Amino acid sequence: MSHLESLIQQIPLIEECLGYTFNNKNLLALAFVHRSFFNEHRDVMKEHNERIEFLGDSVFGLIVSDYLYHHLPNHPEGQLSLLRSRIVEAPACMQYVLKLGVASHMLLGKGERMNEGRGRETILADLFEALVGAIYIDGGMEEARRFFLGNFSTDIEQMIAQPARNWKAELQDYSQKKHQKPPVYKVIKEEGPDHGKEFHIVVVIDNEEVGEGKGPSKKLAEQSAAENALGKIHG
Repeated sequence: MSHLESLIQQIPLIEECLGYTFNNKNLLALAFVHRSFFNEHRDVMKEHNERIEFLGDSVFGLIVSDYLYHHLPNHPEGQLSLLRSRIVEAPACMQYVLKLGVASHMLLGKGERMNEGRGRETILADLFEALVGAIYIDGGMEEARRFFLGNFSTDIEQMIAQPARNWKAELQDYSQKKHQKPPVYKVIKEEGPDHGKEFHIVVVIDNEEVGEGKGPSKKLAEQSAAENALGKIHG
C-alpha cells in the first residue's frame, strides 16, 4: 500500500482528531502533501499543500485577530499585535498539530522524513495552516473558527494570562544604561516565499554583535534577537 493510499484510509481517524468531517475528502488529503513528497510522486500527485497553506495563513490570522479584538476590548493595538504574533507563530502552530495528534500522517519526501530540526517545525506549522485553509474551503469561515476555538481556546486563554516579555524594551534599557546608546538591529538574510518569509537579524551594541534571531516578520525577528542577546548577557 502506498503512503497516499494509507493516508486516504486514515481520513476518518484524522477527521475525528480534528473534530470536523469533510464534505470533500480530497481537501483534507491535500493538506498533508508536502512539496518534497509531491516532487517524488509527480506521476500520481497533481499539487502540494502550499497554496492551501497560503490561504489558511490568512484565515487563521483573521480568526485570531477577531477573537482578540472582541475578547480584549481594553487592550491597545500594540498588545493585541504581540498576542496575535504569539498565537499564530510557527512554534505555536507546530504545538497545535502535535496536540491534535495528526503529525504522523504528513506525506514527506525521503530527505524531509529524516529532518527533525528547524525545518520540521516549519513543515508542521505549515500543515496546521493548510488544515485551517482546507476546513475554510470545505465549510466556510464559521467552521474554520469553530475548529480552532473548539480545540485551542484554552491555549489562547493561557497565552493571554501570561503576556510575553518585551525583549526589545529590556535590551534597550540595558544598552542605554551600560553603553549610553541603543542597540542596532540589522537584517542579514531573508528566506522563503513572500507569503512565508523568514527574516534573520543580528543585534549590535557598541559595534559588537550580541545576539541573533529569526522570525516571520522583522519585528518578531528583532524580539528573538533581543531575547537571544539578553540570554547571553545574563546567562
